[in-house]
Amino acid sequence: MDSLITQIEDLQKISQELNPSVEEREQINIQIQQFVNNFFKNIENYPAYVEGNPDIKKLSIQKNKKDLAELLTNFNSEVVLKGIKPASGKHLGYVPGGGIYTAAIGDFLASVTNEYAGMYYASPGAVTIENELLNWMKSIFDFPKTAVGNLTSGGSIANLIALTAARDKHQIKNEKITKSVLYLSPQAHHCIRKALRIIGLEDIKISILELDEFSKINTVKLEEKVQDDIQKGLNPFMIIATAGTTDTGAIDPLAAIGKIAKKNNLWYHIDGAYGGFFILSEKRKHLFKGIELADSLVIDPHKGLFLPYGIGAVLIKDKEAVFHSHHYTADYMQDAISTDLQINPSDVSPELTKHFRGLRMWLPLQIHGLEPFKASFDEKLLLTEYFRNKLTELGFELGPQPDLTISYFWYPSKEIDENVFNEKLVAFIHKNGDVFLSTTKINGKFVIRIAILSIRTKKATIDTAITMIQKCLIQTKEAFL
Repeated sequence: MDSLITQIEDLQKISQELNPSVEEREQINIQIQQFVNNFFKNIENYPAYVEGNPDIKKLSIQKNKKDLAELLTNFNSEVVLKGIKPASGKHLGYVPGGGIYTAAIGDFLASVTNEYAGMYYASPGAVTIENELLNWMKSIFDFPKTAVGNLTSGGSIANLIALTAARDKHQIKNEKITKSVLYLSPQAHHCIRKALRIIGLEDIKISILELDEFSKINTVKLEEKVQDDIQKGLNPFMIIATAGTTDTGAIDPLAAIGKIAKKNNLWYHIDGAYGGFFILSEKRKHLFKGIELADSLVIDPHKGLFLPYGIGAVLIKDKEAVFHSHHYTADYMQDAISTDLQINPSDVSPELTKHFRGLRMWLPLQIHGLEPFKASFDEKLLLTEYFRNKLTELGFELGPQPDLTISYFWYPSKEIDENVFNEKLVAFIHKNGDVFLSTTKINGKFVIRIAILSIRTKKATIDTAITMIQKCLIQTKEAFL
């Protein structure tokens, strides 16, 4: 026994390093805070995009331990300073998160306390916070209180949960799969098709819808397609609309689509991952009329609420459909079974181990209130208009006026193929890196895309972008001389 005790005590001395003392934590915190302050001090001076690969040797796991100062130096040089800068206001390419600082504090507290947010029994406070956030979102989008929801890792998992519920509600399985029809805009996010493949609906019939001149679903053509499929003996079961497309920033005619869905007993799903929270803007609220008709809705707080990446949300009206997909019990969890009124997040999601991600949303909303968020929405809308006006002054052609803050443009060229010219222009833009822009194709046409959503994107940011574009435009013209 003495030998056993000695071994335990020896191991305790070594393992204790994983649980730093107060003094050790204070030293760590000082270094981390210095890093954070330096990051924020320099974030807008960094290029928004830097090409290059990290030094793998500096990031690989080795047997010997390293000093925190060295690790922070390597993290800065090999991670922060390479690739796209998602926290930068100059990230105008893909939909940025923004990274509110108080959300990071929420993540820190959630990690330190290690609250488990999967079951009410384990952490009633954490689950209550997440459910209250979902209740708040129900009120915003006029969903019934009886709807269920979940805070997910992002829009992809949120869409997966919604599509699974639709599958089970309409019992799309076995021989019924190949006769069932889902109606989808060509502007729908690609995670929809990915989700269908994962949940076993790869072989359903996907009817690609026609769009109007604003890249929105043509509801007249939609109604015709549904009726035609019914006449053919097919099984229309779902229509997906988008509240803020990733290519053009368009909001589909939600109310009109909702009426068609109800008339034909279709599950109506709306993907509002990017644009949903713009409903809080009085300038755009009218465009979301009909969103309350959806059977399921996806929104991403890590987009529209400027939070760090890693938090999406789904709301679904049919609780039984969701529970059919996700509610399971096990003997070892019998202590957690109760009659509490709270919904367990693990009962409405593929996740059982559930990080307390709700704190990163709850804390900023409580600290800041809603007004700064609403002001940010209106600010980004005006900055989009300002950017488009400046592009016109430089001679660029623009896509249609967007509903939100994603837009596209291209430079017209008579002497050189426009796609070739604009591809070259973007190559110079990415090489410059002052501001990050992305590209897409609209009806086969290569175009440059802007997505204005970061809390740190200001008028000065747009002016910097215009200066960069003007400089790169000159370089592109010279390259073809």
